[in-house]
Amino acid sequence: MTGRVNQKLRTRTAIVEAAAELSRTGREVTMPEVAKAALVSEATAYRYFPDLASLLSEAITGQLPTPEEALRPVADSTDPVERIAVATEFLLRHVLARQGVVRAMIAATIARPGEAIARPGLRFGLIDHALAPLTDHEPIDPAALAQLKRDLAVVVSAEALFSLIDLYRLEPEAAIASIVHTATTLTGASLPHGRKGAGPNMQTETSDRRTS
Repeated sequence: MTGRVNQKLRTRTAIVEAAAELSRTGREVTMPEVAKAALVSEATAYRYFPDLASLLSEAITGQLPTPEEALRPVADSTDPVERIAVATEFLLRHVLARQGVVRAMIAATIARPGEAIARPGLRFGLIDHALAPLTDHEPIDPAALAQLKRDLAVVVSAEALFSLIDLYRLEPEAAIASIVHTATTLTGASLPHGRKGAGPNMQTETSDRRTS
Protein backbone atom coordinates (compact mmCIF):
# COMPACT_ATOMS: atom_id res chain seq x y z
CA MET A 1 0.00 0.00 0.00
CA THR A 2 2.80 2.38 0.97
CA GLY A 3 4.63 1.60 -2.27
CA ARG A 4 1.56 2.47 -4.33
CA VAL A 5 1.08 5.75 -2.47
CA ASN A 6 4.72 6.64 -3.02
CA GLN A 7 4.44 5.83 -6.73
CA LYS A 8 1.39 8.07 -7.07
CA LEU A 9 3.27 10.87 -5.33
CA ARG A 10 6.25 10.42 -7.66
CA THR A 11 3.98 10.49 -10.70
CA ARG A 12 2.19 13.61 -9.54
CA THR A 13 5.48 15.31 -8.75
CA ALA A 14 6.85 14.41 -12.19
CA ILE A 15 3.80 15.93 -13.88
CA VAL A 16 4.01 19.15 -11.85
CA GLU A 17 7.76 19.49 -12.42
CA ALA A 18 7.35 18.92 -16.16
CA ALA A 19 4.68 21.61 -16.34
CA ALA A 20 6.86 24.00 -14.32
CA GLU A 21 9.82 23.43 -16.60
CA LEU A 22 7.75 23.94 -19.75
CA SER A 23 6.27 27.13 -18.31
CA ARG A 24 9.74 28.65 -18.11
CA THR A 25 10.36 28.20 -21.85
CA GLY A 26 7.71 30.72 -22.91
CA ARG A 27 6.33 28.24 -25.44
CA GLU A 28 2.73 27.06 -25.62
CA VAL A 29 1.96 24.62 -22.83
CA THR A 30 -0.53 21.79 -23.40
CA MET A 31 -1.46 18.69 -21.45
CA PRO A 32 -0.05 16.34 -24.14
CA GLU A 33 3.29 18.21 -24.00
CA VAL A 34 3.37 18.02 -20.22
CA ALA A 35 2.55 14.31 -20.24
CA LYS A 36 5.29 13.64 -22.77
CA ALA A 37 7.85 15.54 -20.72
CA ALA A 38 6.78 13.70 -17.56
CA LEU A 39 7.01 10.32 -19.32
CA VAL A 40 3.37 9.47 -18.63
CA SER A 41 0.31 9.13 -20.82
CA GLU A 42 -2.06 12.05 -21.32
CA ALA A 43 -4.79 10.00 -19.65
CA THR A 44 -2.58 9.58 -16.59
CA ALA A 45 -1.96 13.33 -16.43
CA TYR A 46 -5.72 13.94 -16.50
CA ARG A 47 -6.24 11.44 -13.68
CA TYR A 48 -4.13 13.64 -11.44
CA PHE A 49 -5.35 16.99 -12.74
CA PRO A 50 -8.85 17.57 -14.20
CA ASP A 51 -7.66 20.29 -16.55
CA LEU A 52 -4.59 22.20 -17.67
CA ALA A 53 -5.48 25.28 -15.61
CA SER A 54 -5.45 23.43 -12.29
CA LEU A 55 -2.12 21.80 -13.18
CA LEU A 56 -0.52 25.10 -14.19
CA SER A 57 -1.80 26.83 -11.05
CA GLU A 58 0.09 24.32 -8.93
CA ALA A 59 3.12 24.18 -11.22
CA ILE A 60 3.90 27.88 -11.18
CA THR A 61 3.31 28.35 -7.47
CA GLY A 62 6.62 29.47 -6.07
CA GLN A 63 7.88 30.82 -9.39
CA LEU A 64 6.35 34.24 -8.85
CA PRO A 65 8.59 36.79 -7.14
CA THR A 66 7.29 38.80 -4.23
CA PRO A 67 6.37 42.46 -4.81
CA GLU A 68 9.32 43.42 -2.62
CA GLU A 69 11.71 41.48 -4.86
CA ALA A 70 10.20 42.95 -8.02
CA LEU A 71 10.48 46.52 -6.76
CA ARG A 72 13.91 46.18 -5.18
CA PRO A 73 15.48 48.67 -7.68
CA VAL A 74 13.21 51.42 -6.30
CA ALA A 75 12.94 50.20 -2.73
CA ASP A 76 14.11 53.57 -1.41
CA SER A 77 11.86 55.62 -3.68
CA THR A 78 8.68 57.21 -2.36
CA ASP A 79 7.62 58.37 -5.83
CA PRO A 80 4.54 56.31 -6.80
CA VAL A 81 4.93 57.24 -10.49
CA GLU A 82 8.47 55.89 -10.60
CA ARG A 83 7.47 52.81 -8.63
CA ILE A 84 4.52 52.09 -10.92
CA ALA A 85 6.82 52.42 -13.96
CA VAL A 86 9.16 49.78 -12.55
CA ALA A 87 6.31 47.51 -11.41
CA THR A 88 4.62 47.69 -14.82
CA GLU A 89 7.76 46.92 -16.78
CA PHE A 90 8.67 44.08 -14.42
CA LEU A 91 5.27 42.44 -14.76
CA LEU A 92 5.16 42.71 -18.54
CA ARG A 93 8.64 41.27 -19.02
CA HIS A 94 7.72 38.45 -16.65
CA VAL A 95 4.62 37.77 -18.79
CA LEU A 96 6.64 37.79 -22.03
CA ALA A 97 9.15 35.31 -20.63
CA ARG A 98 6.33 32.90 -19.68
CA GLN A 99 3.69 33.83 -22.20
CA GLY A 100 2.81 30.23 -23.09
CA VAL A 101 1.54 29.44 -19.60
CA VAL A 102 0.01 32.91 -19.16
CA ARG A 103 -1.97 32.58 -22.39
CA ALA A 104 -3.15 29.13 -21.31
CA MET A 105 -4.40 30.47 -17.98
CA ILE A 106 -6.18 33.39 -19.65
CA ALA A 107 -7.81 31.03 -22.15
CA ALA A 108 -9.03 28.80 -19.31
CA THR A 109 -10.53 31.79 -17.52
CA ILE A 110 -12.33 33.03 -20.62
CA ALA A 111 -13.57 29.59 -21.64
CA ARG A 112 -15.21 28.96 -18.25
CA PRO A 113 -16.89 32.22 -17.20
CA GLY A 114 -18.47 32.20 -13.79
CA GLU A 115 -16.24 29.44 -12.47
CA ALA A 116 -13.74 30.20 -9.73
CA ILE A 117 -10.51 29.27 -11.46
CA ALA A 118 -7.39 29.77 -9.38
CA ARG A 119 -5.18 32.00 -11.48
CA PRO A 120 -1.90 32.84 -9.79
CA GLY A 121 -1.29 36.52 -10.21
CA LEU A 122 1.35 39.09 -9.53
CA ARG A 123 -0.24 42.34 -10.61
CA PHE A 124 -2.43 43.12 -7.59
CA GLY A 125 0.38 42.72 -5.08
CA LEU A 126 2.71 44.74 -7.31
CA ILE A 127 0.21 47.57 -7.67
CA ASP A 128 -0.47 47.67 -3.93
CA HIS A 129 3.22 47.71 -3.08
CA ALA A 130 4.08 50.28 -5.74
CA LEU A 131 1.39 52.64 -4.45
CA ALA A 132 2.31 52.25 -0.78
CA PRO A 133 3.80 55.79 -0.67
CA LEU A 134 0.33 57.18 -1.39
CA THR A 135 -0.85 55.95 2.00
CA ASP A 136 2.43 56.40 3.84
CA HIS A 137 3.73 59.73 2.51
CA GLU A 138 1.13 61.47 0.33
CA PRO A 139 -2.45 62.12 1.42
CA ILE A 140 -5.00 60.70 -1.02
CA ASP A 141 -8.70 60.05 -0.74
CA PRO A 142 -9.27 56.30 -0.08
CA ALA A 143 -11.96 56.16 -2.79
CA ALA A 144 -9.58 57.76 -5.29
CA LEU A 145 -6.86 55.27 -4.37
CA ALA A 146 -9.24 52.35 -4.78
CA GLN A 147 -10.30 53.66 -8.20
CA LEU A 148 -6.66 54.08 -9.26
CA LYS A 149 -5.91 50.49 -8.29
CA ARG A 150 -8.87 49.26 -10.35
CA ASP A 151 -7.77 51.35 -13.32
CA LEU A 152 -4.21 50.06 -13.09
CA ALA A 153 -5.41 46.46 -12.80
CA VAL A 154 -6.84 46.80 -16.31
CA VAL A 155 -3.74 48.44 -17.77
CA VAL A 156 -0.94 46.62 -15.95
CA SER A 157 -1.93 43.21 -17.25
CA ALA A 158 -1.08 40.39 -19.61
CA GLU A 159 -4.37 41.01 -21.41
CA ALA A 160 -3.35 44.58 -22.24
CA LEU A 161 0.07 43.44 -23.42
CA PHE A 162 -1.31 40.69 -25.66
CA SER A 163 -3.92 43.05 -27.10
CA LEU A 164 -1.25 45.49 -28.22
CA ILE A 165 0.99 42.73 -29.61
CA ASP A 166 -1.65 40.48 -31.19
CA LEU A 167 -4.30 42.96 -32.30
CA TYR A 168 -2.49 46.29 -32.62
CA ARG A 169 0.62 44.56 -34.02
CA LEU A 170 3.10 46.42 -31.84
CA GLU A 171 6.53 44.98 -31.20
CA PRO A 172 6.89 43.78 -27.59
CA GLU A 173 9.20 46.65 -26.59
CA ALA A 174 6.81 49.23 -28.03
CA ALA A 175 3.87 47.55 -26.29
CA ILE A 176 5.68 47.64 -22.95
CA ALA A 177 6.59 51.31 -23.42
CA SER A 178 2.98 52.16 -24.27
CA ILE A 179 1.60 50.43 -21.18
CA VAL A 180 4.23 51.99 -18.90
CA HIS A 181 3.25 55.40 -20.26
CA THR A 182 -0.45 54.76 -19.68
CA ALA A 183 0.07 53.35 -16.17
CA THR A 184 2.27 56.23 -15.04
CA THR A 185 -0.05 58.81 -16.59
CA LEU A 186 -2.97 57.35 -14.65
CA THR A 187 -0.93 57.36 -11.46
CA GLY A 188 0.35 60.89 -11.91
CA ALA A 189 -3.12 62.24 -12.67
CA SER A 190 -4.43 60.72 -9.43
CA LEU A 191 -1.89 62.44 -7.20
CA PRO A 192 -3.11 65.41 -5.14
CA HIS A 193 -1.15 67.92 -7.24
CA GLY A 194 -1.01 65.89 -10.44
CA ARG A 195 2.11 64.71 -12.22
CA LYS A 196 3.03 63.67 -15.72
CA GLY A 197 3.51 60.02 -16.59
CA ALA A 198 6.78 58.38 -17.52
CA GLY A 199 8.17 59.51 -20.82
CA PRO A 200 11.02 57.85 -22.73
CA ASN A 201 13.64 59.19 -20.32
CA MET A 202 11.96 57.75 -17.23
CA GLN A 203 11.41 54.40 -18.95
CA THR A 204 15.09 54.21 -19.85
CA GLU A 205 16.07 55.21 -16.33
CA THR A 206 13.84 52.61 -14.67
CA SER A 207 15.08 49.92 -17.05
CA ASP A 208 18.67 50.78 -16.15
CA ARG A 209 17.84 50.66 -12.43
CA ARG A 210 16.10 47.31 -12.85
CA THR A 211 19.06 45.69 -14.59
CA SER A 212 21.89 47.30 -12.64
